[in-house]
Amino acid sequence: MQFTLSLAQMDVKFGDPDANLATVVRMTEEAKRRGSDLILLPELWSTGYDLTRAARYASALTSGLFAELSALARRTGIHIVGSTLSTLGENRFGNTLTVFAPNGNLLADYSKIHLFRLMDEHLYLTAGDEPALVDLPFGHAGLAICYDLRFPELFRGYALAGAAMTFLPSEWPKPRLVHWQTLVRARAIENQMFVFACNRVGSDPSNEYFGHSMAVDPWGEILAEGGEGEELITLTADLSKVQETRRKIPILEDRRAESYW
Repeated sequence: MQFTLSLAQMDVKFGDPDANLATVVRMTEEAKRRGSDLILLPELWSTGYDLTRAARYASALTSGLFAELSALARRTGIHIVGSTLSTLGENRFGNTLTVFAPNGNLLADYSKIHLFRLMDEHLYLTAGDEPALVDLPFGHAGLAICYDLRFPELFRGYALAGAAMTFLPSEWPKPRLVHWQTLVRARAIENQMFVFACNRVGSDPSNEYFGHSMAVDPWGEILAEGGEGEELITLTADLSKVQETRRKIPILEDRRAESYW
């Protein structure tokens, strides 16, 4: 099974949802023109880390920018995956990844489990506490966000649950490029799955971001990697490689969980 996807490596304008939505619309329309089945947006694509004003930006999954993404998916006819701020209850806000189908339906949502203290997420956001799998026409996918990449247990759980891929929107800042490249490839290799990781570019008042969005196959081969500027990265992935890899080296079958700490 093959599918085509685009990674929207965009320059997120700090605290400017209108400008960022315009970029998402432009990139999604271009992804559709290229024949993409899915577009992956960066983490907090609508506002960046303007968390002190989270209450102003956050909305329920049926309104606000989530409704805009739903309408855009329906208009363009492709899946849209990306994270923005959601309301999780009274004065509780989440960094929430959503997956909208080509008919506009919300297929899955995932609120970031591991909050990144270096960027003050723990001060303004509420952590999610459940992983999320989504059943797409081209395969099962796990959902993760940025800092989650440093927690291999989450990805192993997705692999054991049958995921062939994980989508990871991110705002991974300089200077930790080596960490980013190494961890994206490691999560793919150790779980024998595709990892599609979309990182932003540009800067905000506190950080600079290096892009280098990546698509990595189950052997750890880099199918595509962005540079450090805004770009739409489009590629085709062959999901038959997942089972092929797992047959050749049966890592998941050879686990001995009862022997581990």
